[in-house]
Amino acid sequence: MDLHLLVDNLTNPALLFFVLGLFASQVKSDLEIPPNSSKFISLYLLFAIGFKGGQELAHSAFSADIVWAIVAGLLLAALVPVYTYYILRLKFSVENSGAIAAAYGSVSAVTFVTAISFLEMEGISFGGHMVAVMALMEAPSIIVGVLLMRFYANGKKSCKDMGPILKHALTNGSVLLILGSLIIGFMANDAQAQGIKPFTTDIFKGFLAVFLLDMGITSGKKIGAFLKKGWFALLFAIIVPCINGLMIASASGSFLTQDGDRFLLAILAASASYIAVPAAMRIVAPKANPSLYLPMALAITFPFNITLGMPLYLQVIQMT
Repeated sequence: MDLHLLVDNLTNPALLFFVLGLFASQVKSDLEIPPNSSKFISLYLLFAIGFKGGQELAHSAFSADIVWAIVAGLLLAALVPVYTYYILRLKFSVENSGAIAAAYGSVSAVTFVTAISFLEMEGISFGGHMVAVMALMEAPSIIVGVLLMRFYANGKKSCKDMGPILKHALTNGSVLLILGSLIIGFMANDAQAQGIKPFTTDIFKGFLAVFLLDMGITSGKKIGAFLKKGWFALLFAIIVPCINGLMIASASGSFLTQDGDRFLLAILAASASYIAVPAAMRIVAPKANPSLYLPMALAITFPFNITLGMPLYLQVIQMT
């Protein structure tokens, strides 16, 4: 691995705020981000990245890269939950396996946003259509995960109850906001976009740093209880995302031309949802244990990707 990529990433202020949050939780500090503020910041990040992606998309010529990126993203969202489900069934129940598989087939918007910050730091360009790819990958994995749970819990029964599940997946707040912001950004002209640039661009990295501070505090509180559950979940949360990311980083050169697009697709393949999927699973899989699938995604996979994963995937892309 190119050490300068690793050093640049590990000294990124946003990442260091995440480490500060971890440290604060471990020393039992009363440092915290108020829940309402945390929710606002997460909504802001989704809005800003969606709007900027729409603007980029509006200025991008339609190309085969856009089609292939969307197709690859949808395939990943559908296939990753299937193969991970069978691995997870070696240790976990049908409900827990389905929920975790859905989380790892879906994506982390915050990991994606952090990856964009990493690309900007390295001066690597990427296409705005990758925001659309991220948004489109949320719903399919939820649906596939629930289908697997229904199939193996009840046999080949009717899927007439999939309507509400599909509706929830598509109208989930994070999915709706990122897609809506993307469309609005695509429709806005340059003058209109310039009017809100201070909000969508100038303060973006500051909000990202505060949000990662909050994520560090939350991760630190969850990781202790999670580690008591054994090595299988811990190894899965590191090895499977790493394999997914490395495979896409290597293979994406056959159908994508920009290193930035390949990197973001690899990050999407390697990330796991800890917002949209847990929200959906509370409704459709109440027997699944949130103290299992939530810490796996948030306390293990997320830190791995934003520390070691990103420079590793980029190094593979630049070598192939």
